[in-house]
Amino acid sequence: MLSLAQRVGRMMMVGFDGLRPPPHILDWLASGRIGGVYLFARNVQSPAQVQQLVAECRDAAPFPILVGIDQEGGIVARLRDSFSESPGNMALGAAKDPQLAEEVAAMMGREMAALGINWNFAPVADIAHQRDNPSVSTRSVGRDKQLVSDVVAAQIRGFQRSGLAATVKHFPGLGNTAIDTHVGLARVSGSLETLYEEDLLPFRRSIAADVACVMLTHVIYDELDADCPATMSRRIVTNLLRDELGFSGAVSTDCMEMKAITDQVGPGESAVRCVLAGVDLPLFSHTRARQEAAYEAVLAAAQSGRITEARIDESLARIESMKQRYSLDDAPALDVVDCPAHRTIAKQAARAGLVLLKAGTALPSLRESRVAALEFAAGRISDAVEAGSQRVFSDYLARRLPKADCTVLDPHDDSPLDESLFESDTLILLTRNAHLQPAQLQRAQAIVGRSQRVILVCARDPYDAGMLPNADTIICTNGDSRPSLIAAVDAICGDFHPSGRLTVALP
Repeated sequence: MLSLAQRVGRMMMVGFDGLRPPPHILDWLASGRIGGVYLFARNVQSPAQVQQLVAECRDAAPFPILVGIDQEGGIVARLRDSFSESPGNMALGAAKDPQLAEEVAAMMGREMAALGINWNFAPVADIAHQRDNPSVSTRSVGRDKQLVSDVVAAQIRGFQRSGLAATVKHFPGLGNTAIDTHVGLARVSGSLETLYEEDLLPFRRSIAADVACVMLTHVIYDELDADCPATMSRRIVTNLLRDELGFSGAVSTDCMEMKAITDQVGPGESAVRCVLAGVDLPLFSHTRARQEAAYEAVLAAAQSGRITEARIDESLARIESMKQRYSLDDAPALDVVDCPAHRTIAKQAARAGLVLLKAGTALPSLRESRVAALEFAAGRISDAVEAGSQRVFSDYLARRLPKADCTVLDPHDDSPLDESLFESDTLILLTRNAHLQPAQLQRAQAIVGRSQRVILVCARDPYDAGMLPNADTIICTNGDSRPSLIAAVDAICGDFHPSGRLTVALP
């Protein structure tokens, strides 16, 4: 029989720094003070190293644990170098092929299973309502609720048949705000009709697809609960998600160290409120002191009766069920990671998700002309979004077109460009979310205005295309993972004709 302290501990999931688990994490696992860990890019160096890190965590615990990670694909992927990168959600939506989306998810799932990871914080079910949303971006499949639902349900099937618990997020929908919850508390004041008819549909489909876990968002929905963000709202977690939608699996929070929460309430009280709302797995990603405060506060609340033992046991039953179902008893060998078959799937998906929005002169003629290329590096627009595959486009283009003059631009640097660039027959310009970065957009508009012929590659949100309509050719990759950038170069060089279709409307 587990003690109350151990039962509370099974609910606690934490992140940490380093390529090996620090001593306090191993101690917490051994004593039952936490029930699992989840990884970030800061924990990743190589497949063998991650496998060893996970094994150390599992060996330290006298019970099965959850090991999680954010491996959505596209612009949010903790496993990149030496792993199979994949196109993100918007590219999968542009491909209009749910079966392909399932195969991509299964590919990623097999690689995570080989490392010992059994819980993925994906897929993203948010609908792309607002182009100015900095944290959703190409993580969303798009604007069409049916397409979003189809792709998300397919991804759940792919992840879970590979042995991983999938986590649909961010309930009840993060797409209808322009505020990044990493930096502030967002509020949605739209009608319940819109929420029910649009945003909840992908979550209903996810529940029907038997998704293992639902992750909550730190957003206040005025028409549901004007006082509490979804993470701490009993009306949303228990009344809506569990009672009305019928979800019986595990429920986790988004990271409780985001400013949307920390600016409002301390870590201990926030964790208690989550559990009272019906949350099973509060996530504290970074800070040991906050992780300790959360555990101690929930335990104290359980000891005092503020949280009933029955409420703790409900969560424990759901957590243990998820662990048993996703125990990785038949995990594949490590050589599945970045294998040729996986690279082929990623290449197929990236090409299928490429959109040729505007076609100029025949692209293969570049081999016989003077070509310059300017690639904007990724500027920081949200803590949710990573730098991505920097220089992949320019380096690969230089291999395909050795005479091309390729330059990577800092989006915040306005130094004058070499005048010879504008003497080129063709200038290839790659932007990354210029519509959210005025300095990058202004510079990109000036470059397009001065060039003889421009091939514009919108490497993240396709909204840049609407801001730079005078380019002669416009290609949208719908994300800048390595396969999508390589696919863009291959299309420019005439290897294939892009057939993807945009999943959002341009201004």
